[in-house]
Order: sequence, then structure tokens, then C-alpha cells
Amino acid sequence: MLSYRHAFHAGNHADVLKHWVQMQLLQHLAQKEKPFWYIDTHAGAGCYALDSGYAEKNAEFESGIARLWQAAGLPHALADYVATVRQLNPDGKLRLYPGSPLVAQALLREPDRMRLFELHPTDHQILAENFSGQEPRVLVQKADGFAALKALLPPPPRRALVLIDPPYEEKQDYQRVVEAVQEGLKRFATGTYAVWYPQLQRSESEGLPKKLKRLPVKAWLHVALHVQTPSADGFGMHGSGMFVINPPWTLHATLQQVMPKLVALLGQDAGAGYVLEQQAA
Repeated sequence: MLSYRHAFHAGNHADVLKHWVQMQLLQHLAQKEKPFWYIDTHAGAGCYALDSGYAEKNAEFESGIARLWQAAGLPHALADYVATVRQLNPDGKLRLYPGSPLVAQALLREPDRMRLFELHPTDHQILAENFSGQEPRVLVQKADGFAALKALLPPPPRRALVLIDPPYEEKQDYQRVVEAVQEGLKRFATGTYAVWYPQLQRSESEGLPKKLKRLPVKAWLHVALHVQTPSADGFGMHGSGMFVINPPWTLHATLQQVMPKLVALLGQDAGAGYVLEQQAA
């Protein structure tokens, strides 16, 4: 359970999709003056070095953020995401990559709050160091985000983005995601919930969006990016998806503009493509 380290995958194609969509959701919440909370159930270490350690070993960022780093003609919304990564790399060389907590920090305003959960002891320590001295605006807890989420909802301002992206190393994580969203909606039906999941040739992965669509909600949006043809041996991740409950009404149109560009930049073979579907309120 505690063997997963996101540093191996930092900045890959799945991170690009996840963090770019995360930015769209946070920017929408920030359009109103009223404060909001950002809740991250599986926050990771917060920031990752791409030129050393785990990230350098797999170098998955080379088929992810590195392909956008010098790309010309990016849609405005996608260029904003790259600019956020550039804030960590002021000399123009891609060395550091922000995890979801740092992506959120770049967009939160003074009255907004972050609640970050990470169970892995090493990643929790790094995460806590990254946000040291920022309490009570940012609270970092060494805890199971699934279990901890219940106590936070509804948040005091009644506005929040909840990001749920477990490692999915255990099959039970898929069901725990569904249960966490179900429980969250009972306490905080108007919140925005964003679920990231890997596209694998496994029934649990393929069935997760279907289960989320059956939840009693008025509006949802599902976007998935396939970067390659599924492997013949059935192993490996060929893409990833984001399922958003209570999405901004503008998100679908933004995705229609950006997803073809992401396919062109991140696609690895003829199997590259995307899925975009929604249920509007």
C-alpha cells in the first residue's frame, strides 16, 4: 500500500491532463470573491525534481510536460498551465515539476484554504516541509485521504474543489473512490469533485467512469486522453481520465479546444485520441 511513489511518474502525460484540468476548476472558483477550499486526498510530495532520483530514472516527463515546454501556438488555457510550471523553473530549464498542491497554491488567494493528505511517510515529510510555516492557511496531515475527507465536509465557505487521485495500486481503490464521492455528496452536494484515474486494460479501470455516471448528480463531465494503442500483452497505462462532478459550465467548450492539441503533442502512435462527454444540469 505504501510502496507507490509519484516521483517515478512526475510530469508525465497523465499529470499534464490532471493538473491542467485542476487549474481550470480552481480558476473558475476564483472568479467569485467568496473564499473556497482546495482538498487533496492523495497529495504526494508536492514538488518533484526531474533531473535526479526517481523521476530521472523513468523520465516519464519527457513524453509529458517536456513536449509542451517549448511548444509554439499553445491555446491560452494550456499556456497558463505551462507558465505555472515555469514559475518553478525561472532559468528556463525544466528541472522541477509541481504536484497538485503546488499547482493549487499558485492559484489560491489569501482567504482560500488548502487541506492536504498524504499517508506515505517520506512523501508526507517532504510535503510538510514544502508548506512549512503556512498554517493555518495550509494544513498537511499524515492520513488516509479517503477516511479524512468525511470530517472536512461541508467546508465552512460551502465552496470547494476536492481532488481524488489515489495510486490505484490496490483494486479496492476504485471502489473506495466511488464510496468517497458518494459520502462526500451526502455532506456537500454542491461541491466540485475531480477524480483522476489511469486507463488500464482492467475491468476496474474501465468500469470506474460508468459507476461515477450512475451517481445521483445533475451535472458531470468526463474527459480521457489516450496517448497510445493499448499494448498487446495487456500491461501498462495507455492514457488517463478525469471525471468531474459539478463542473463549470464553460469547461466542456475549453476542453473541445484544447484536447486535440494535447493529442497532437502527447500522442505516441495512431491510437492516440480523446473522449469528451458530459451531462449538463
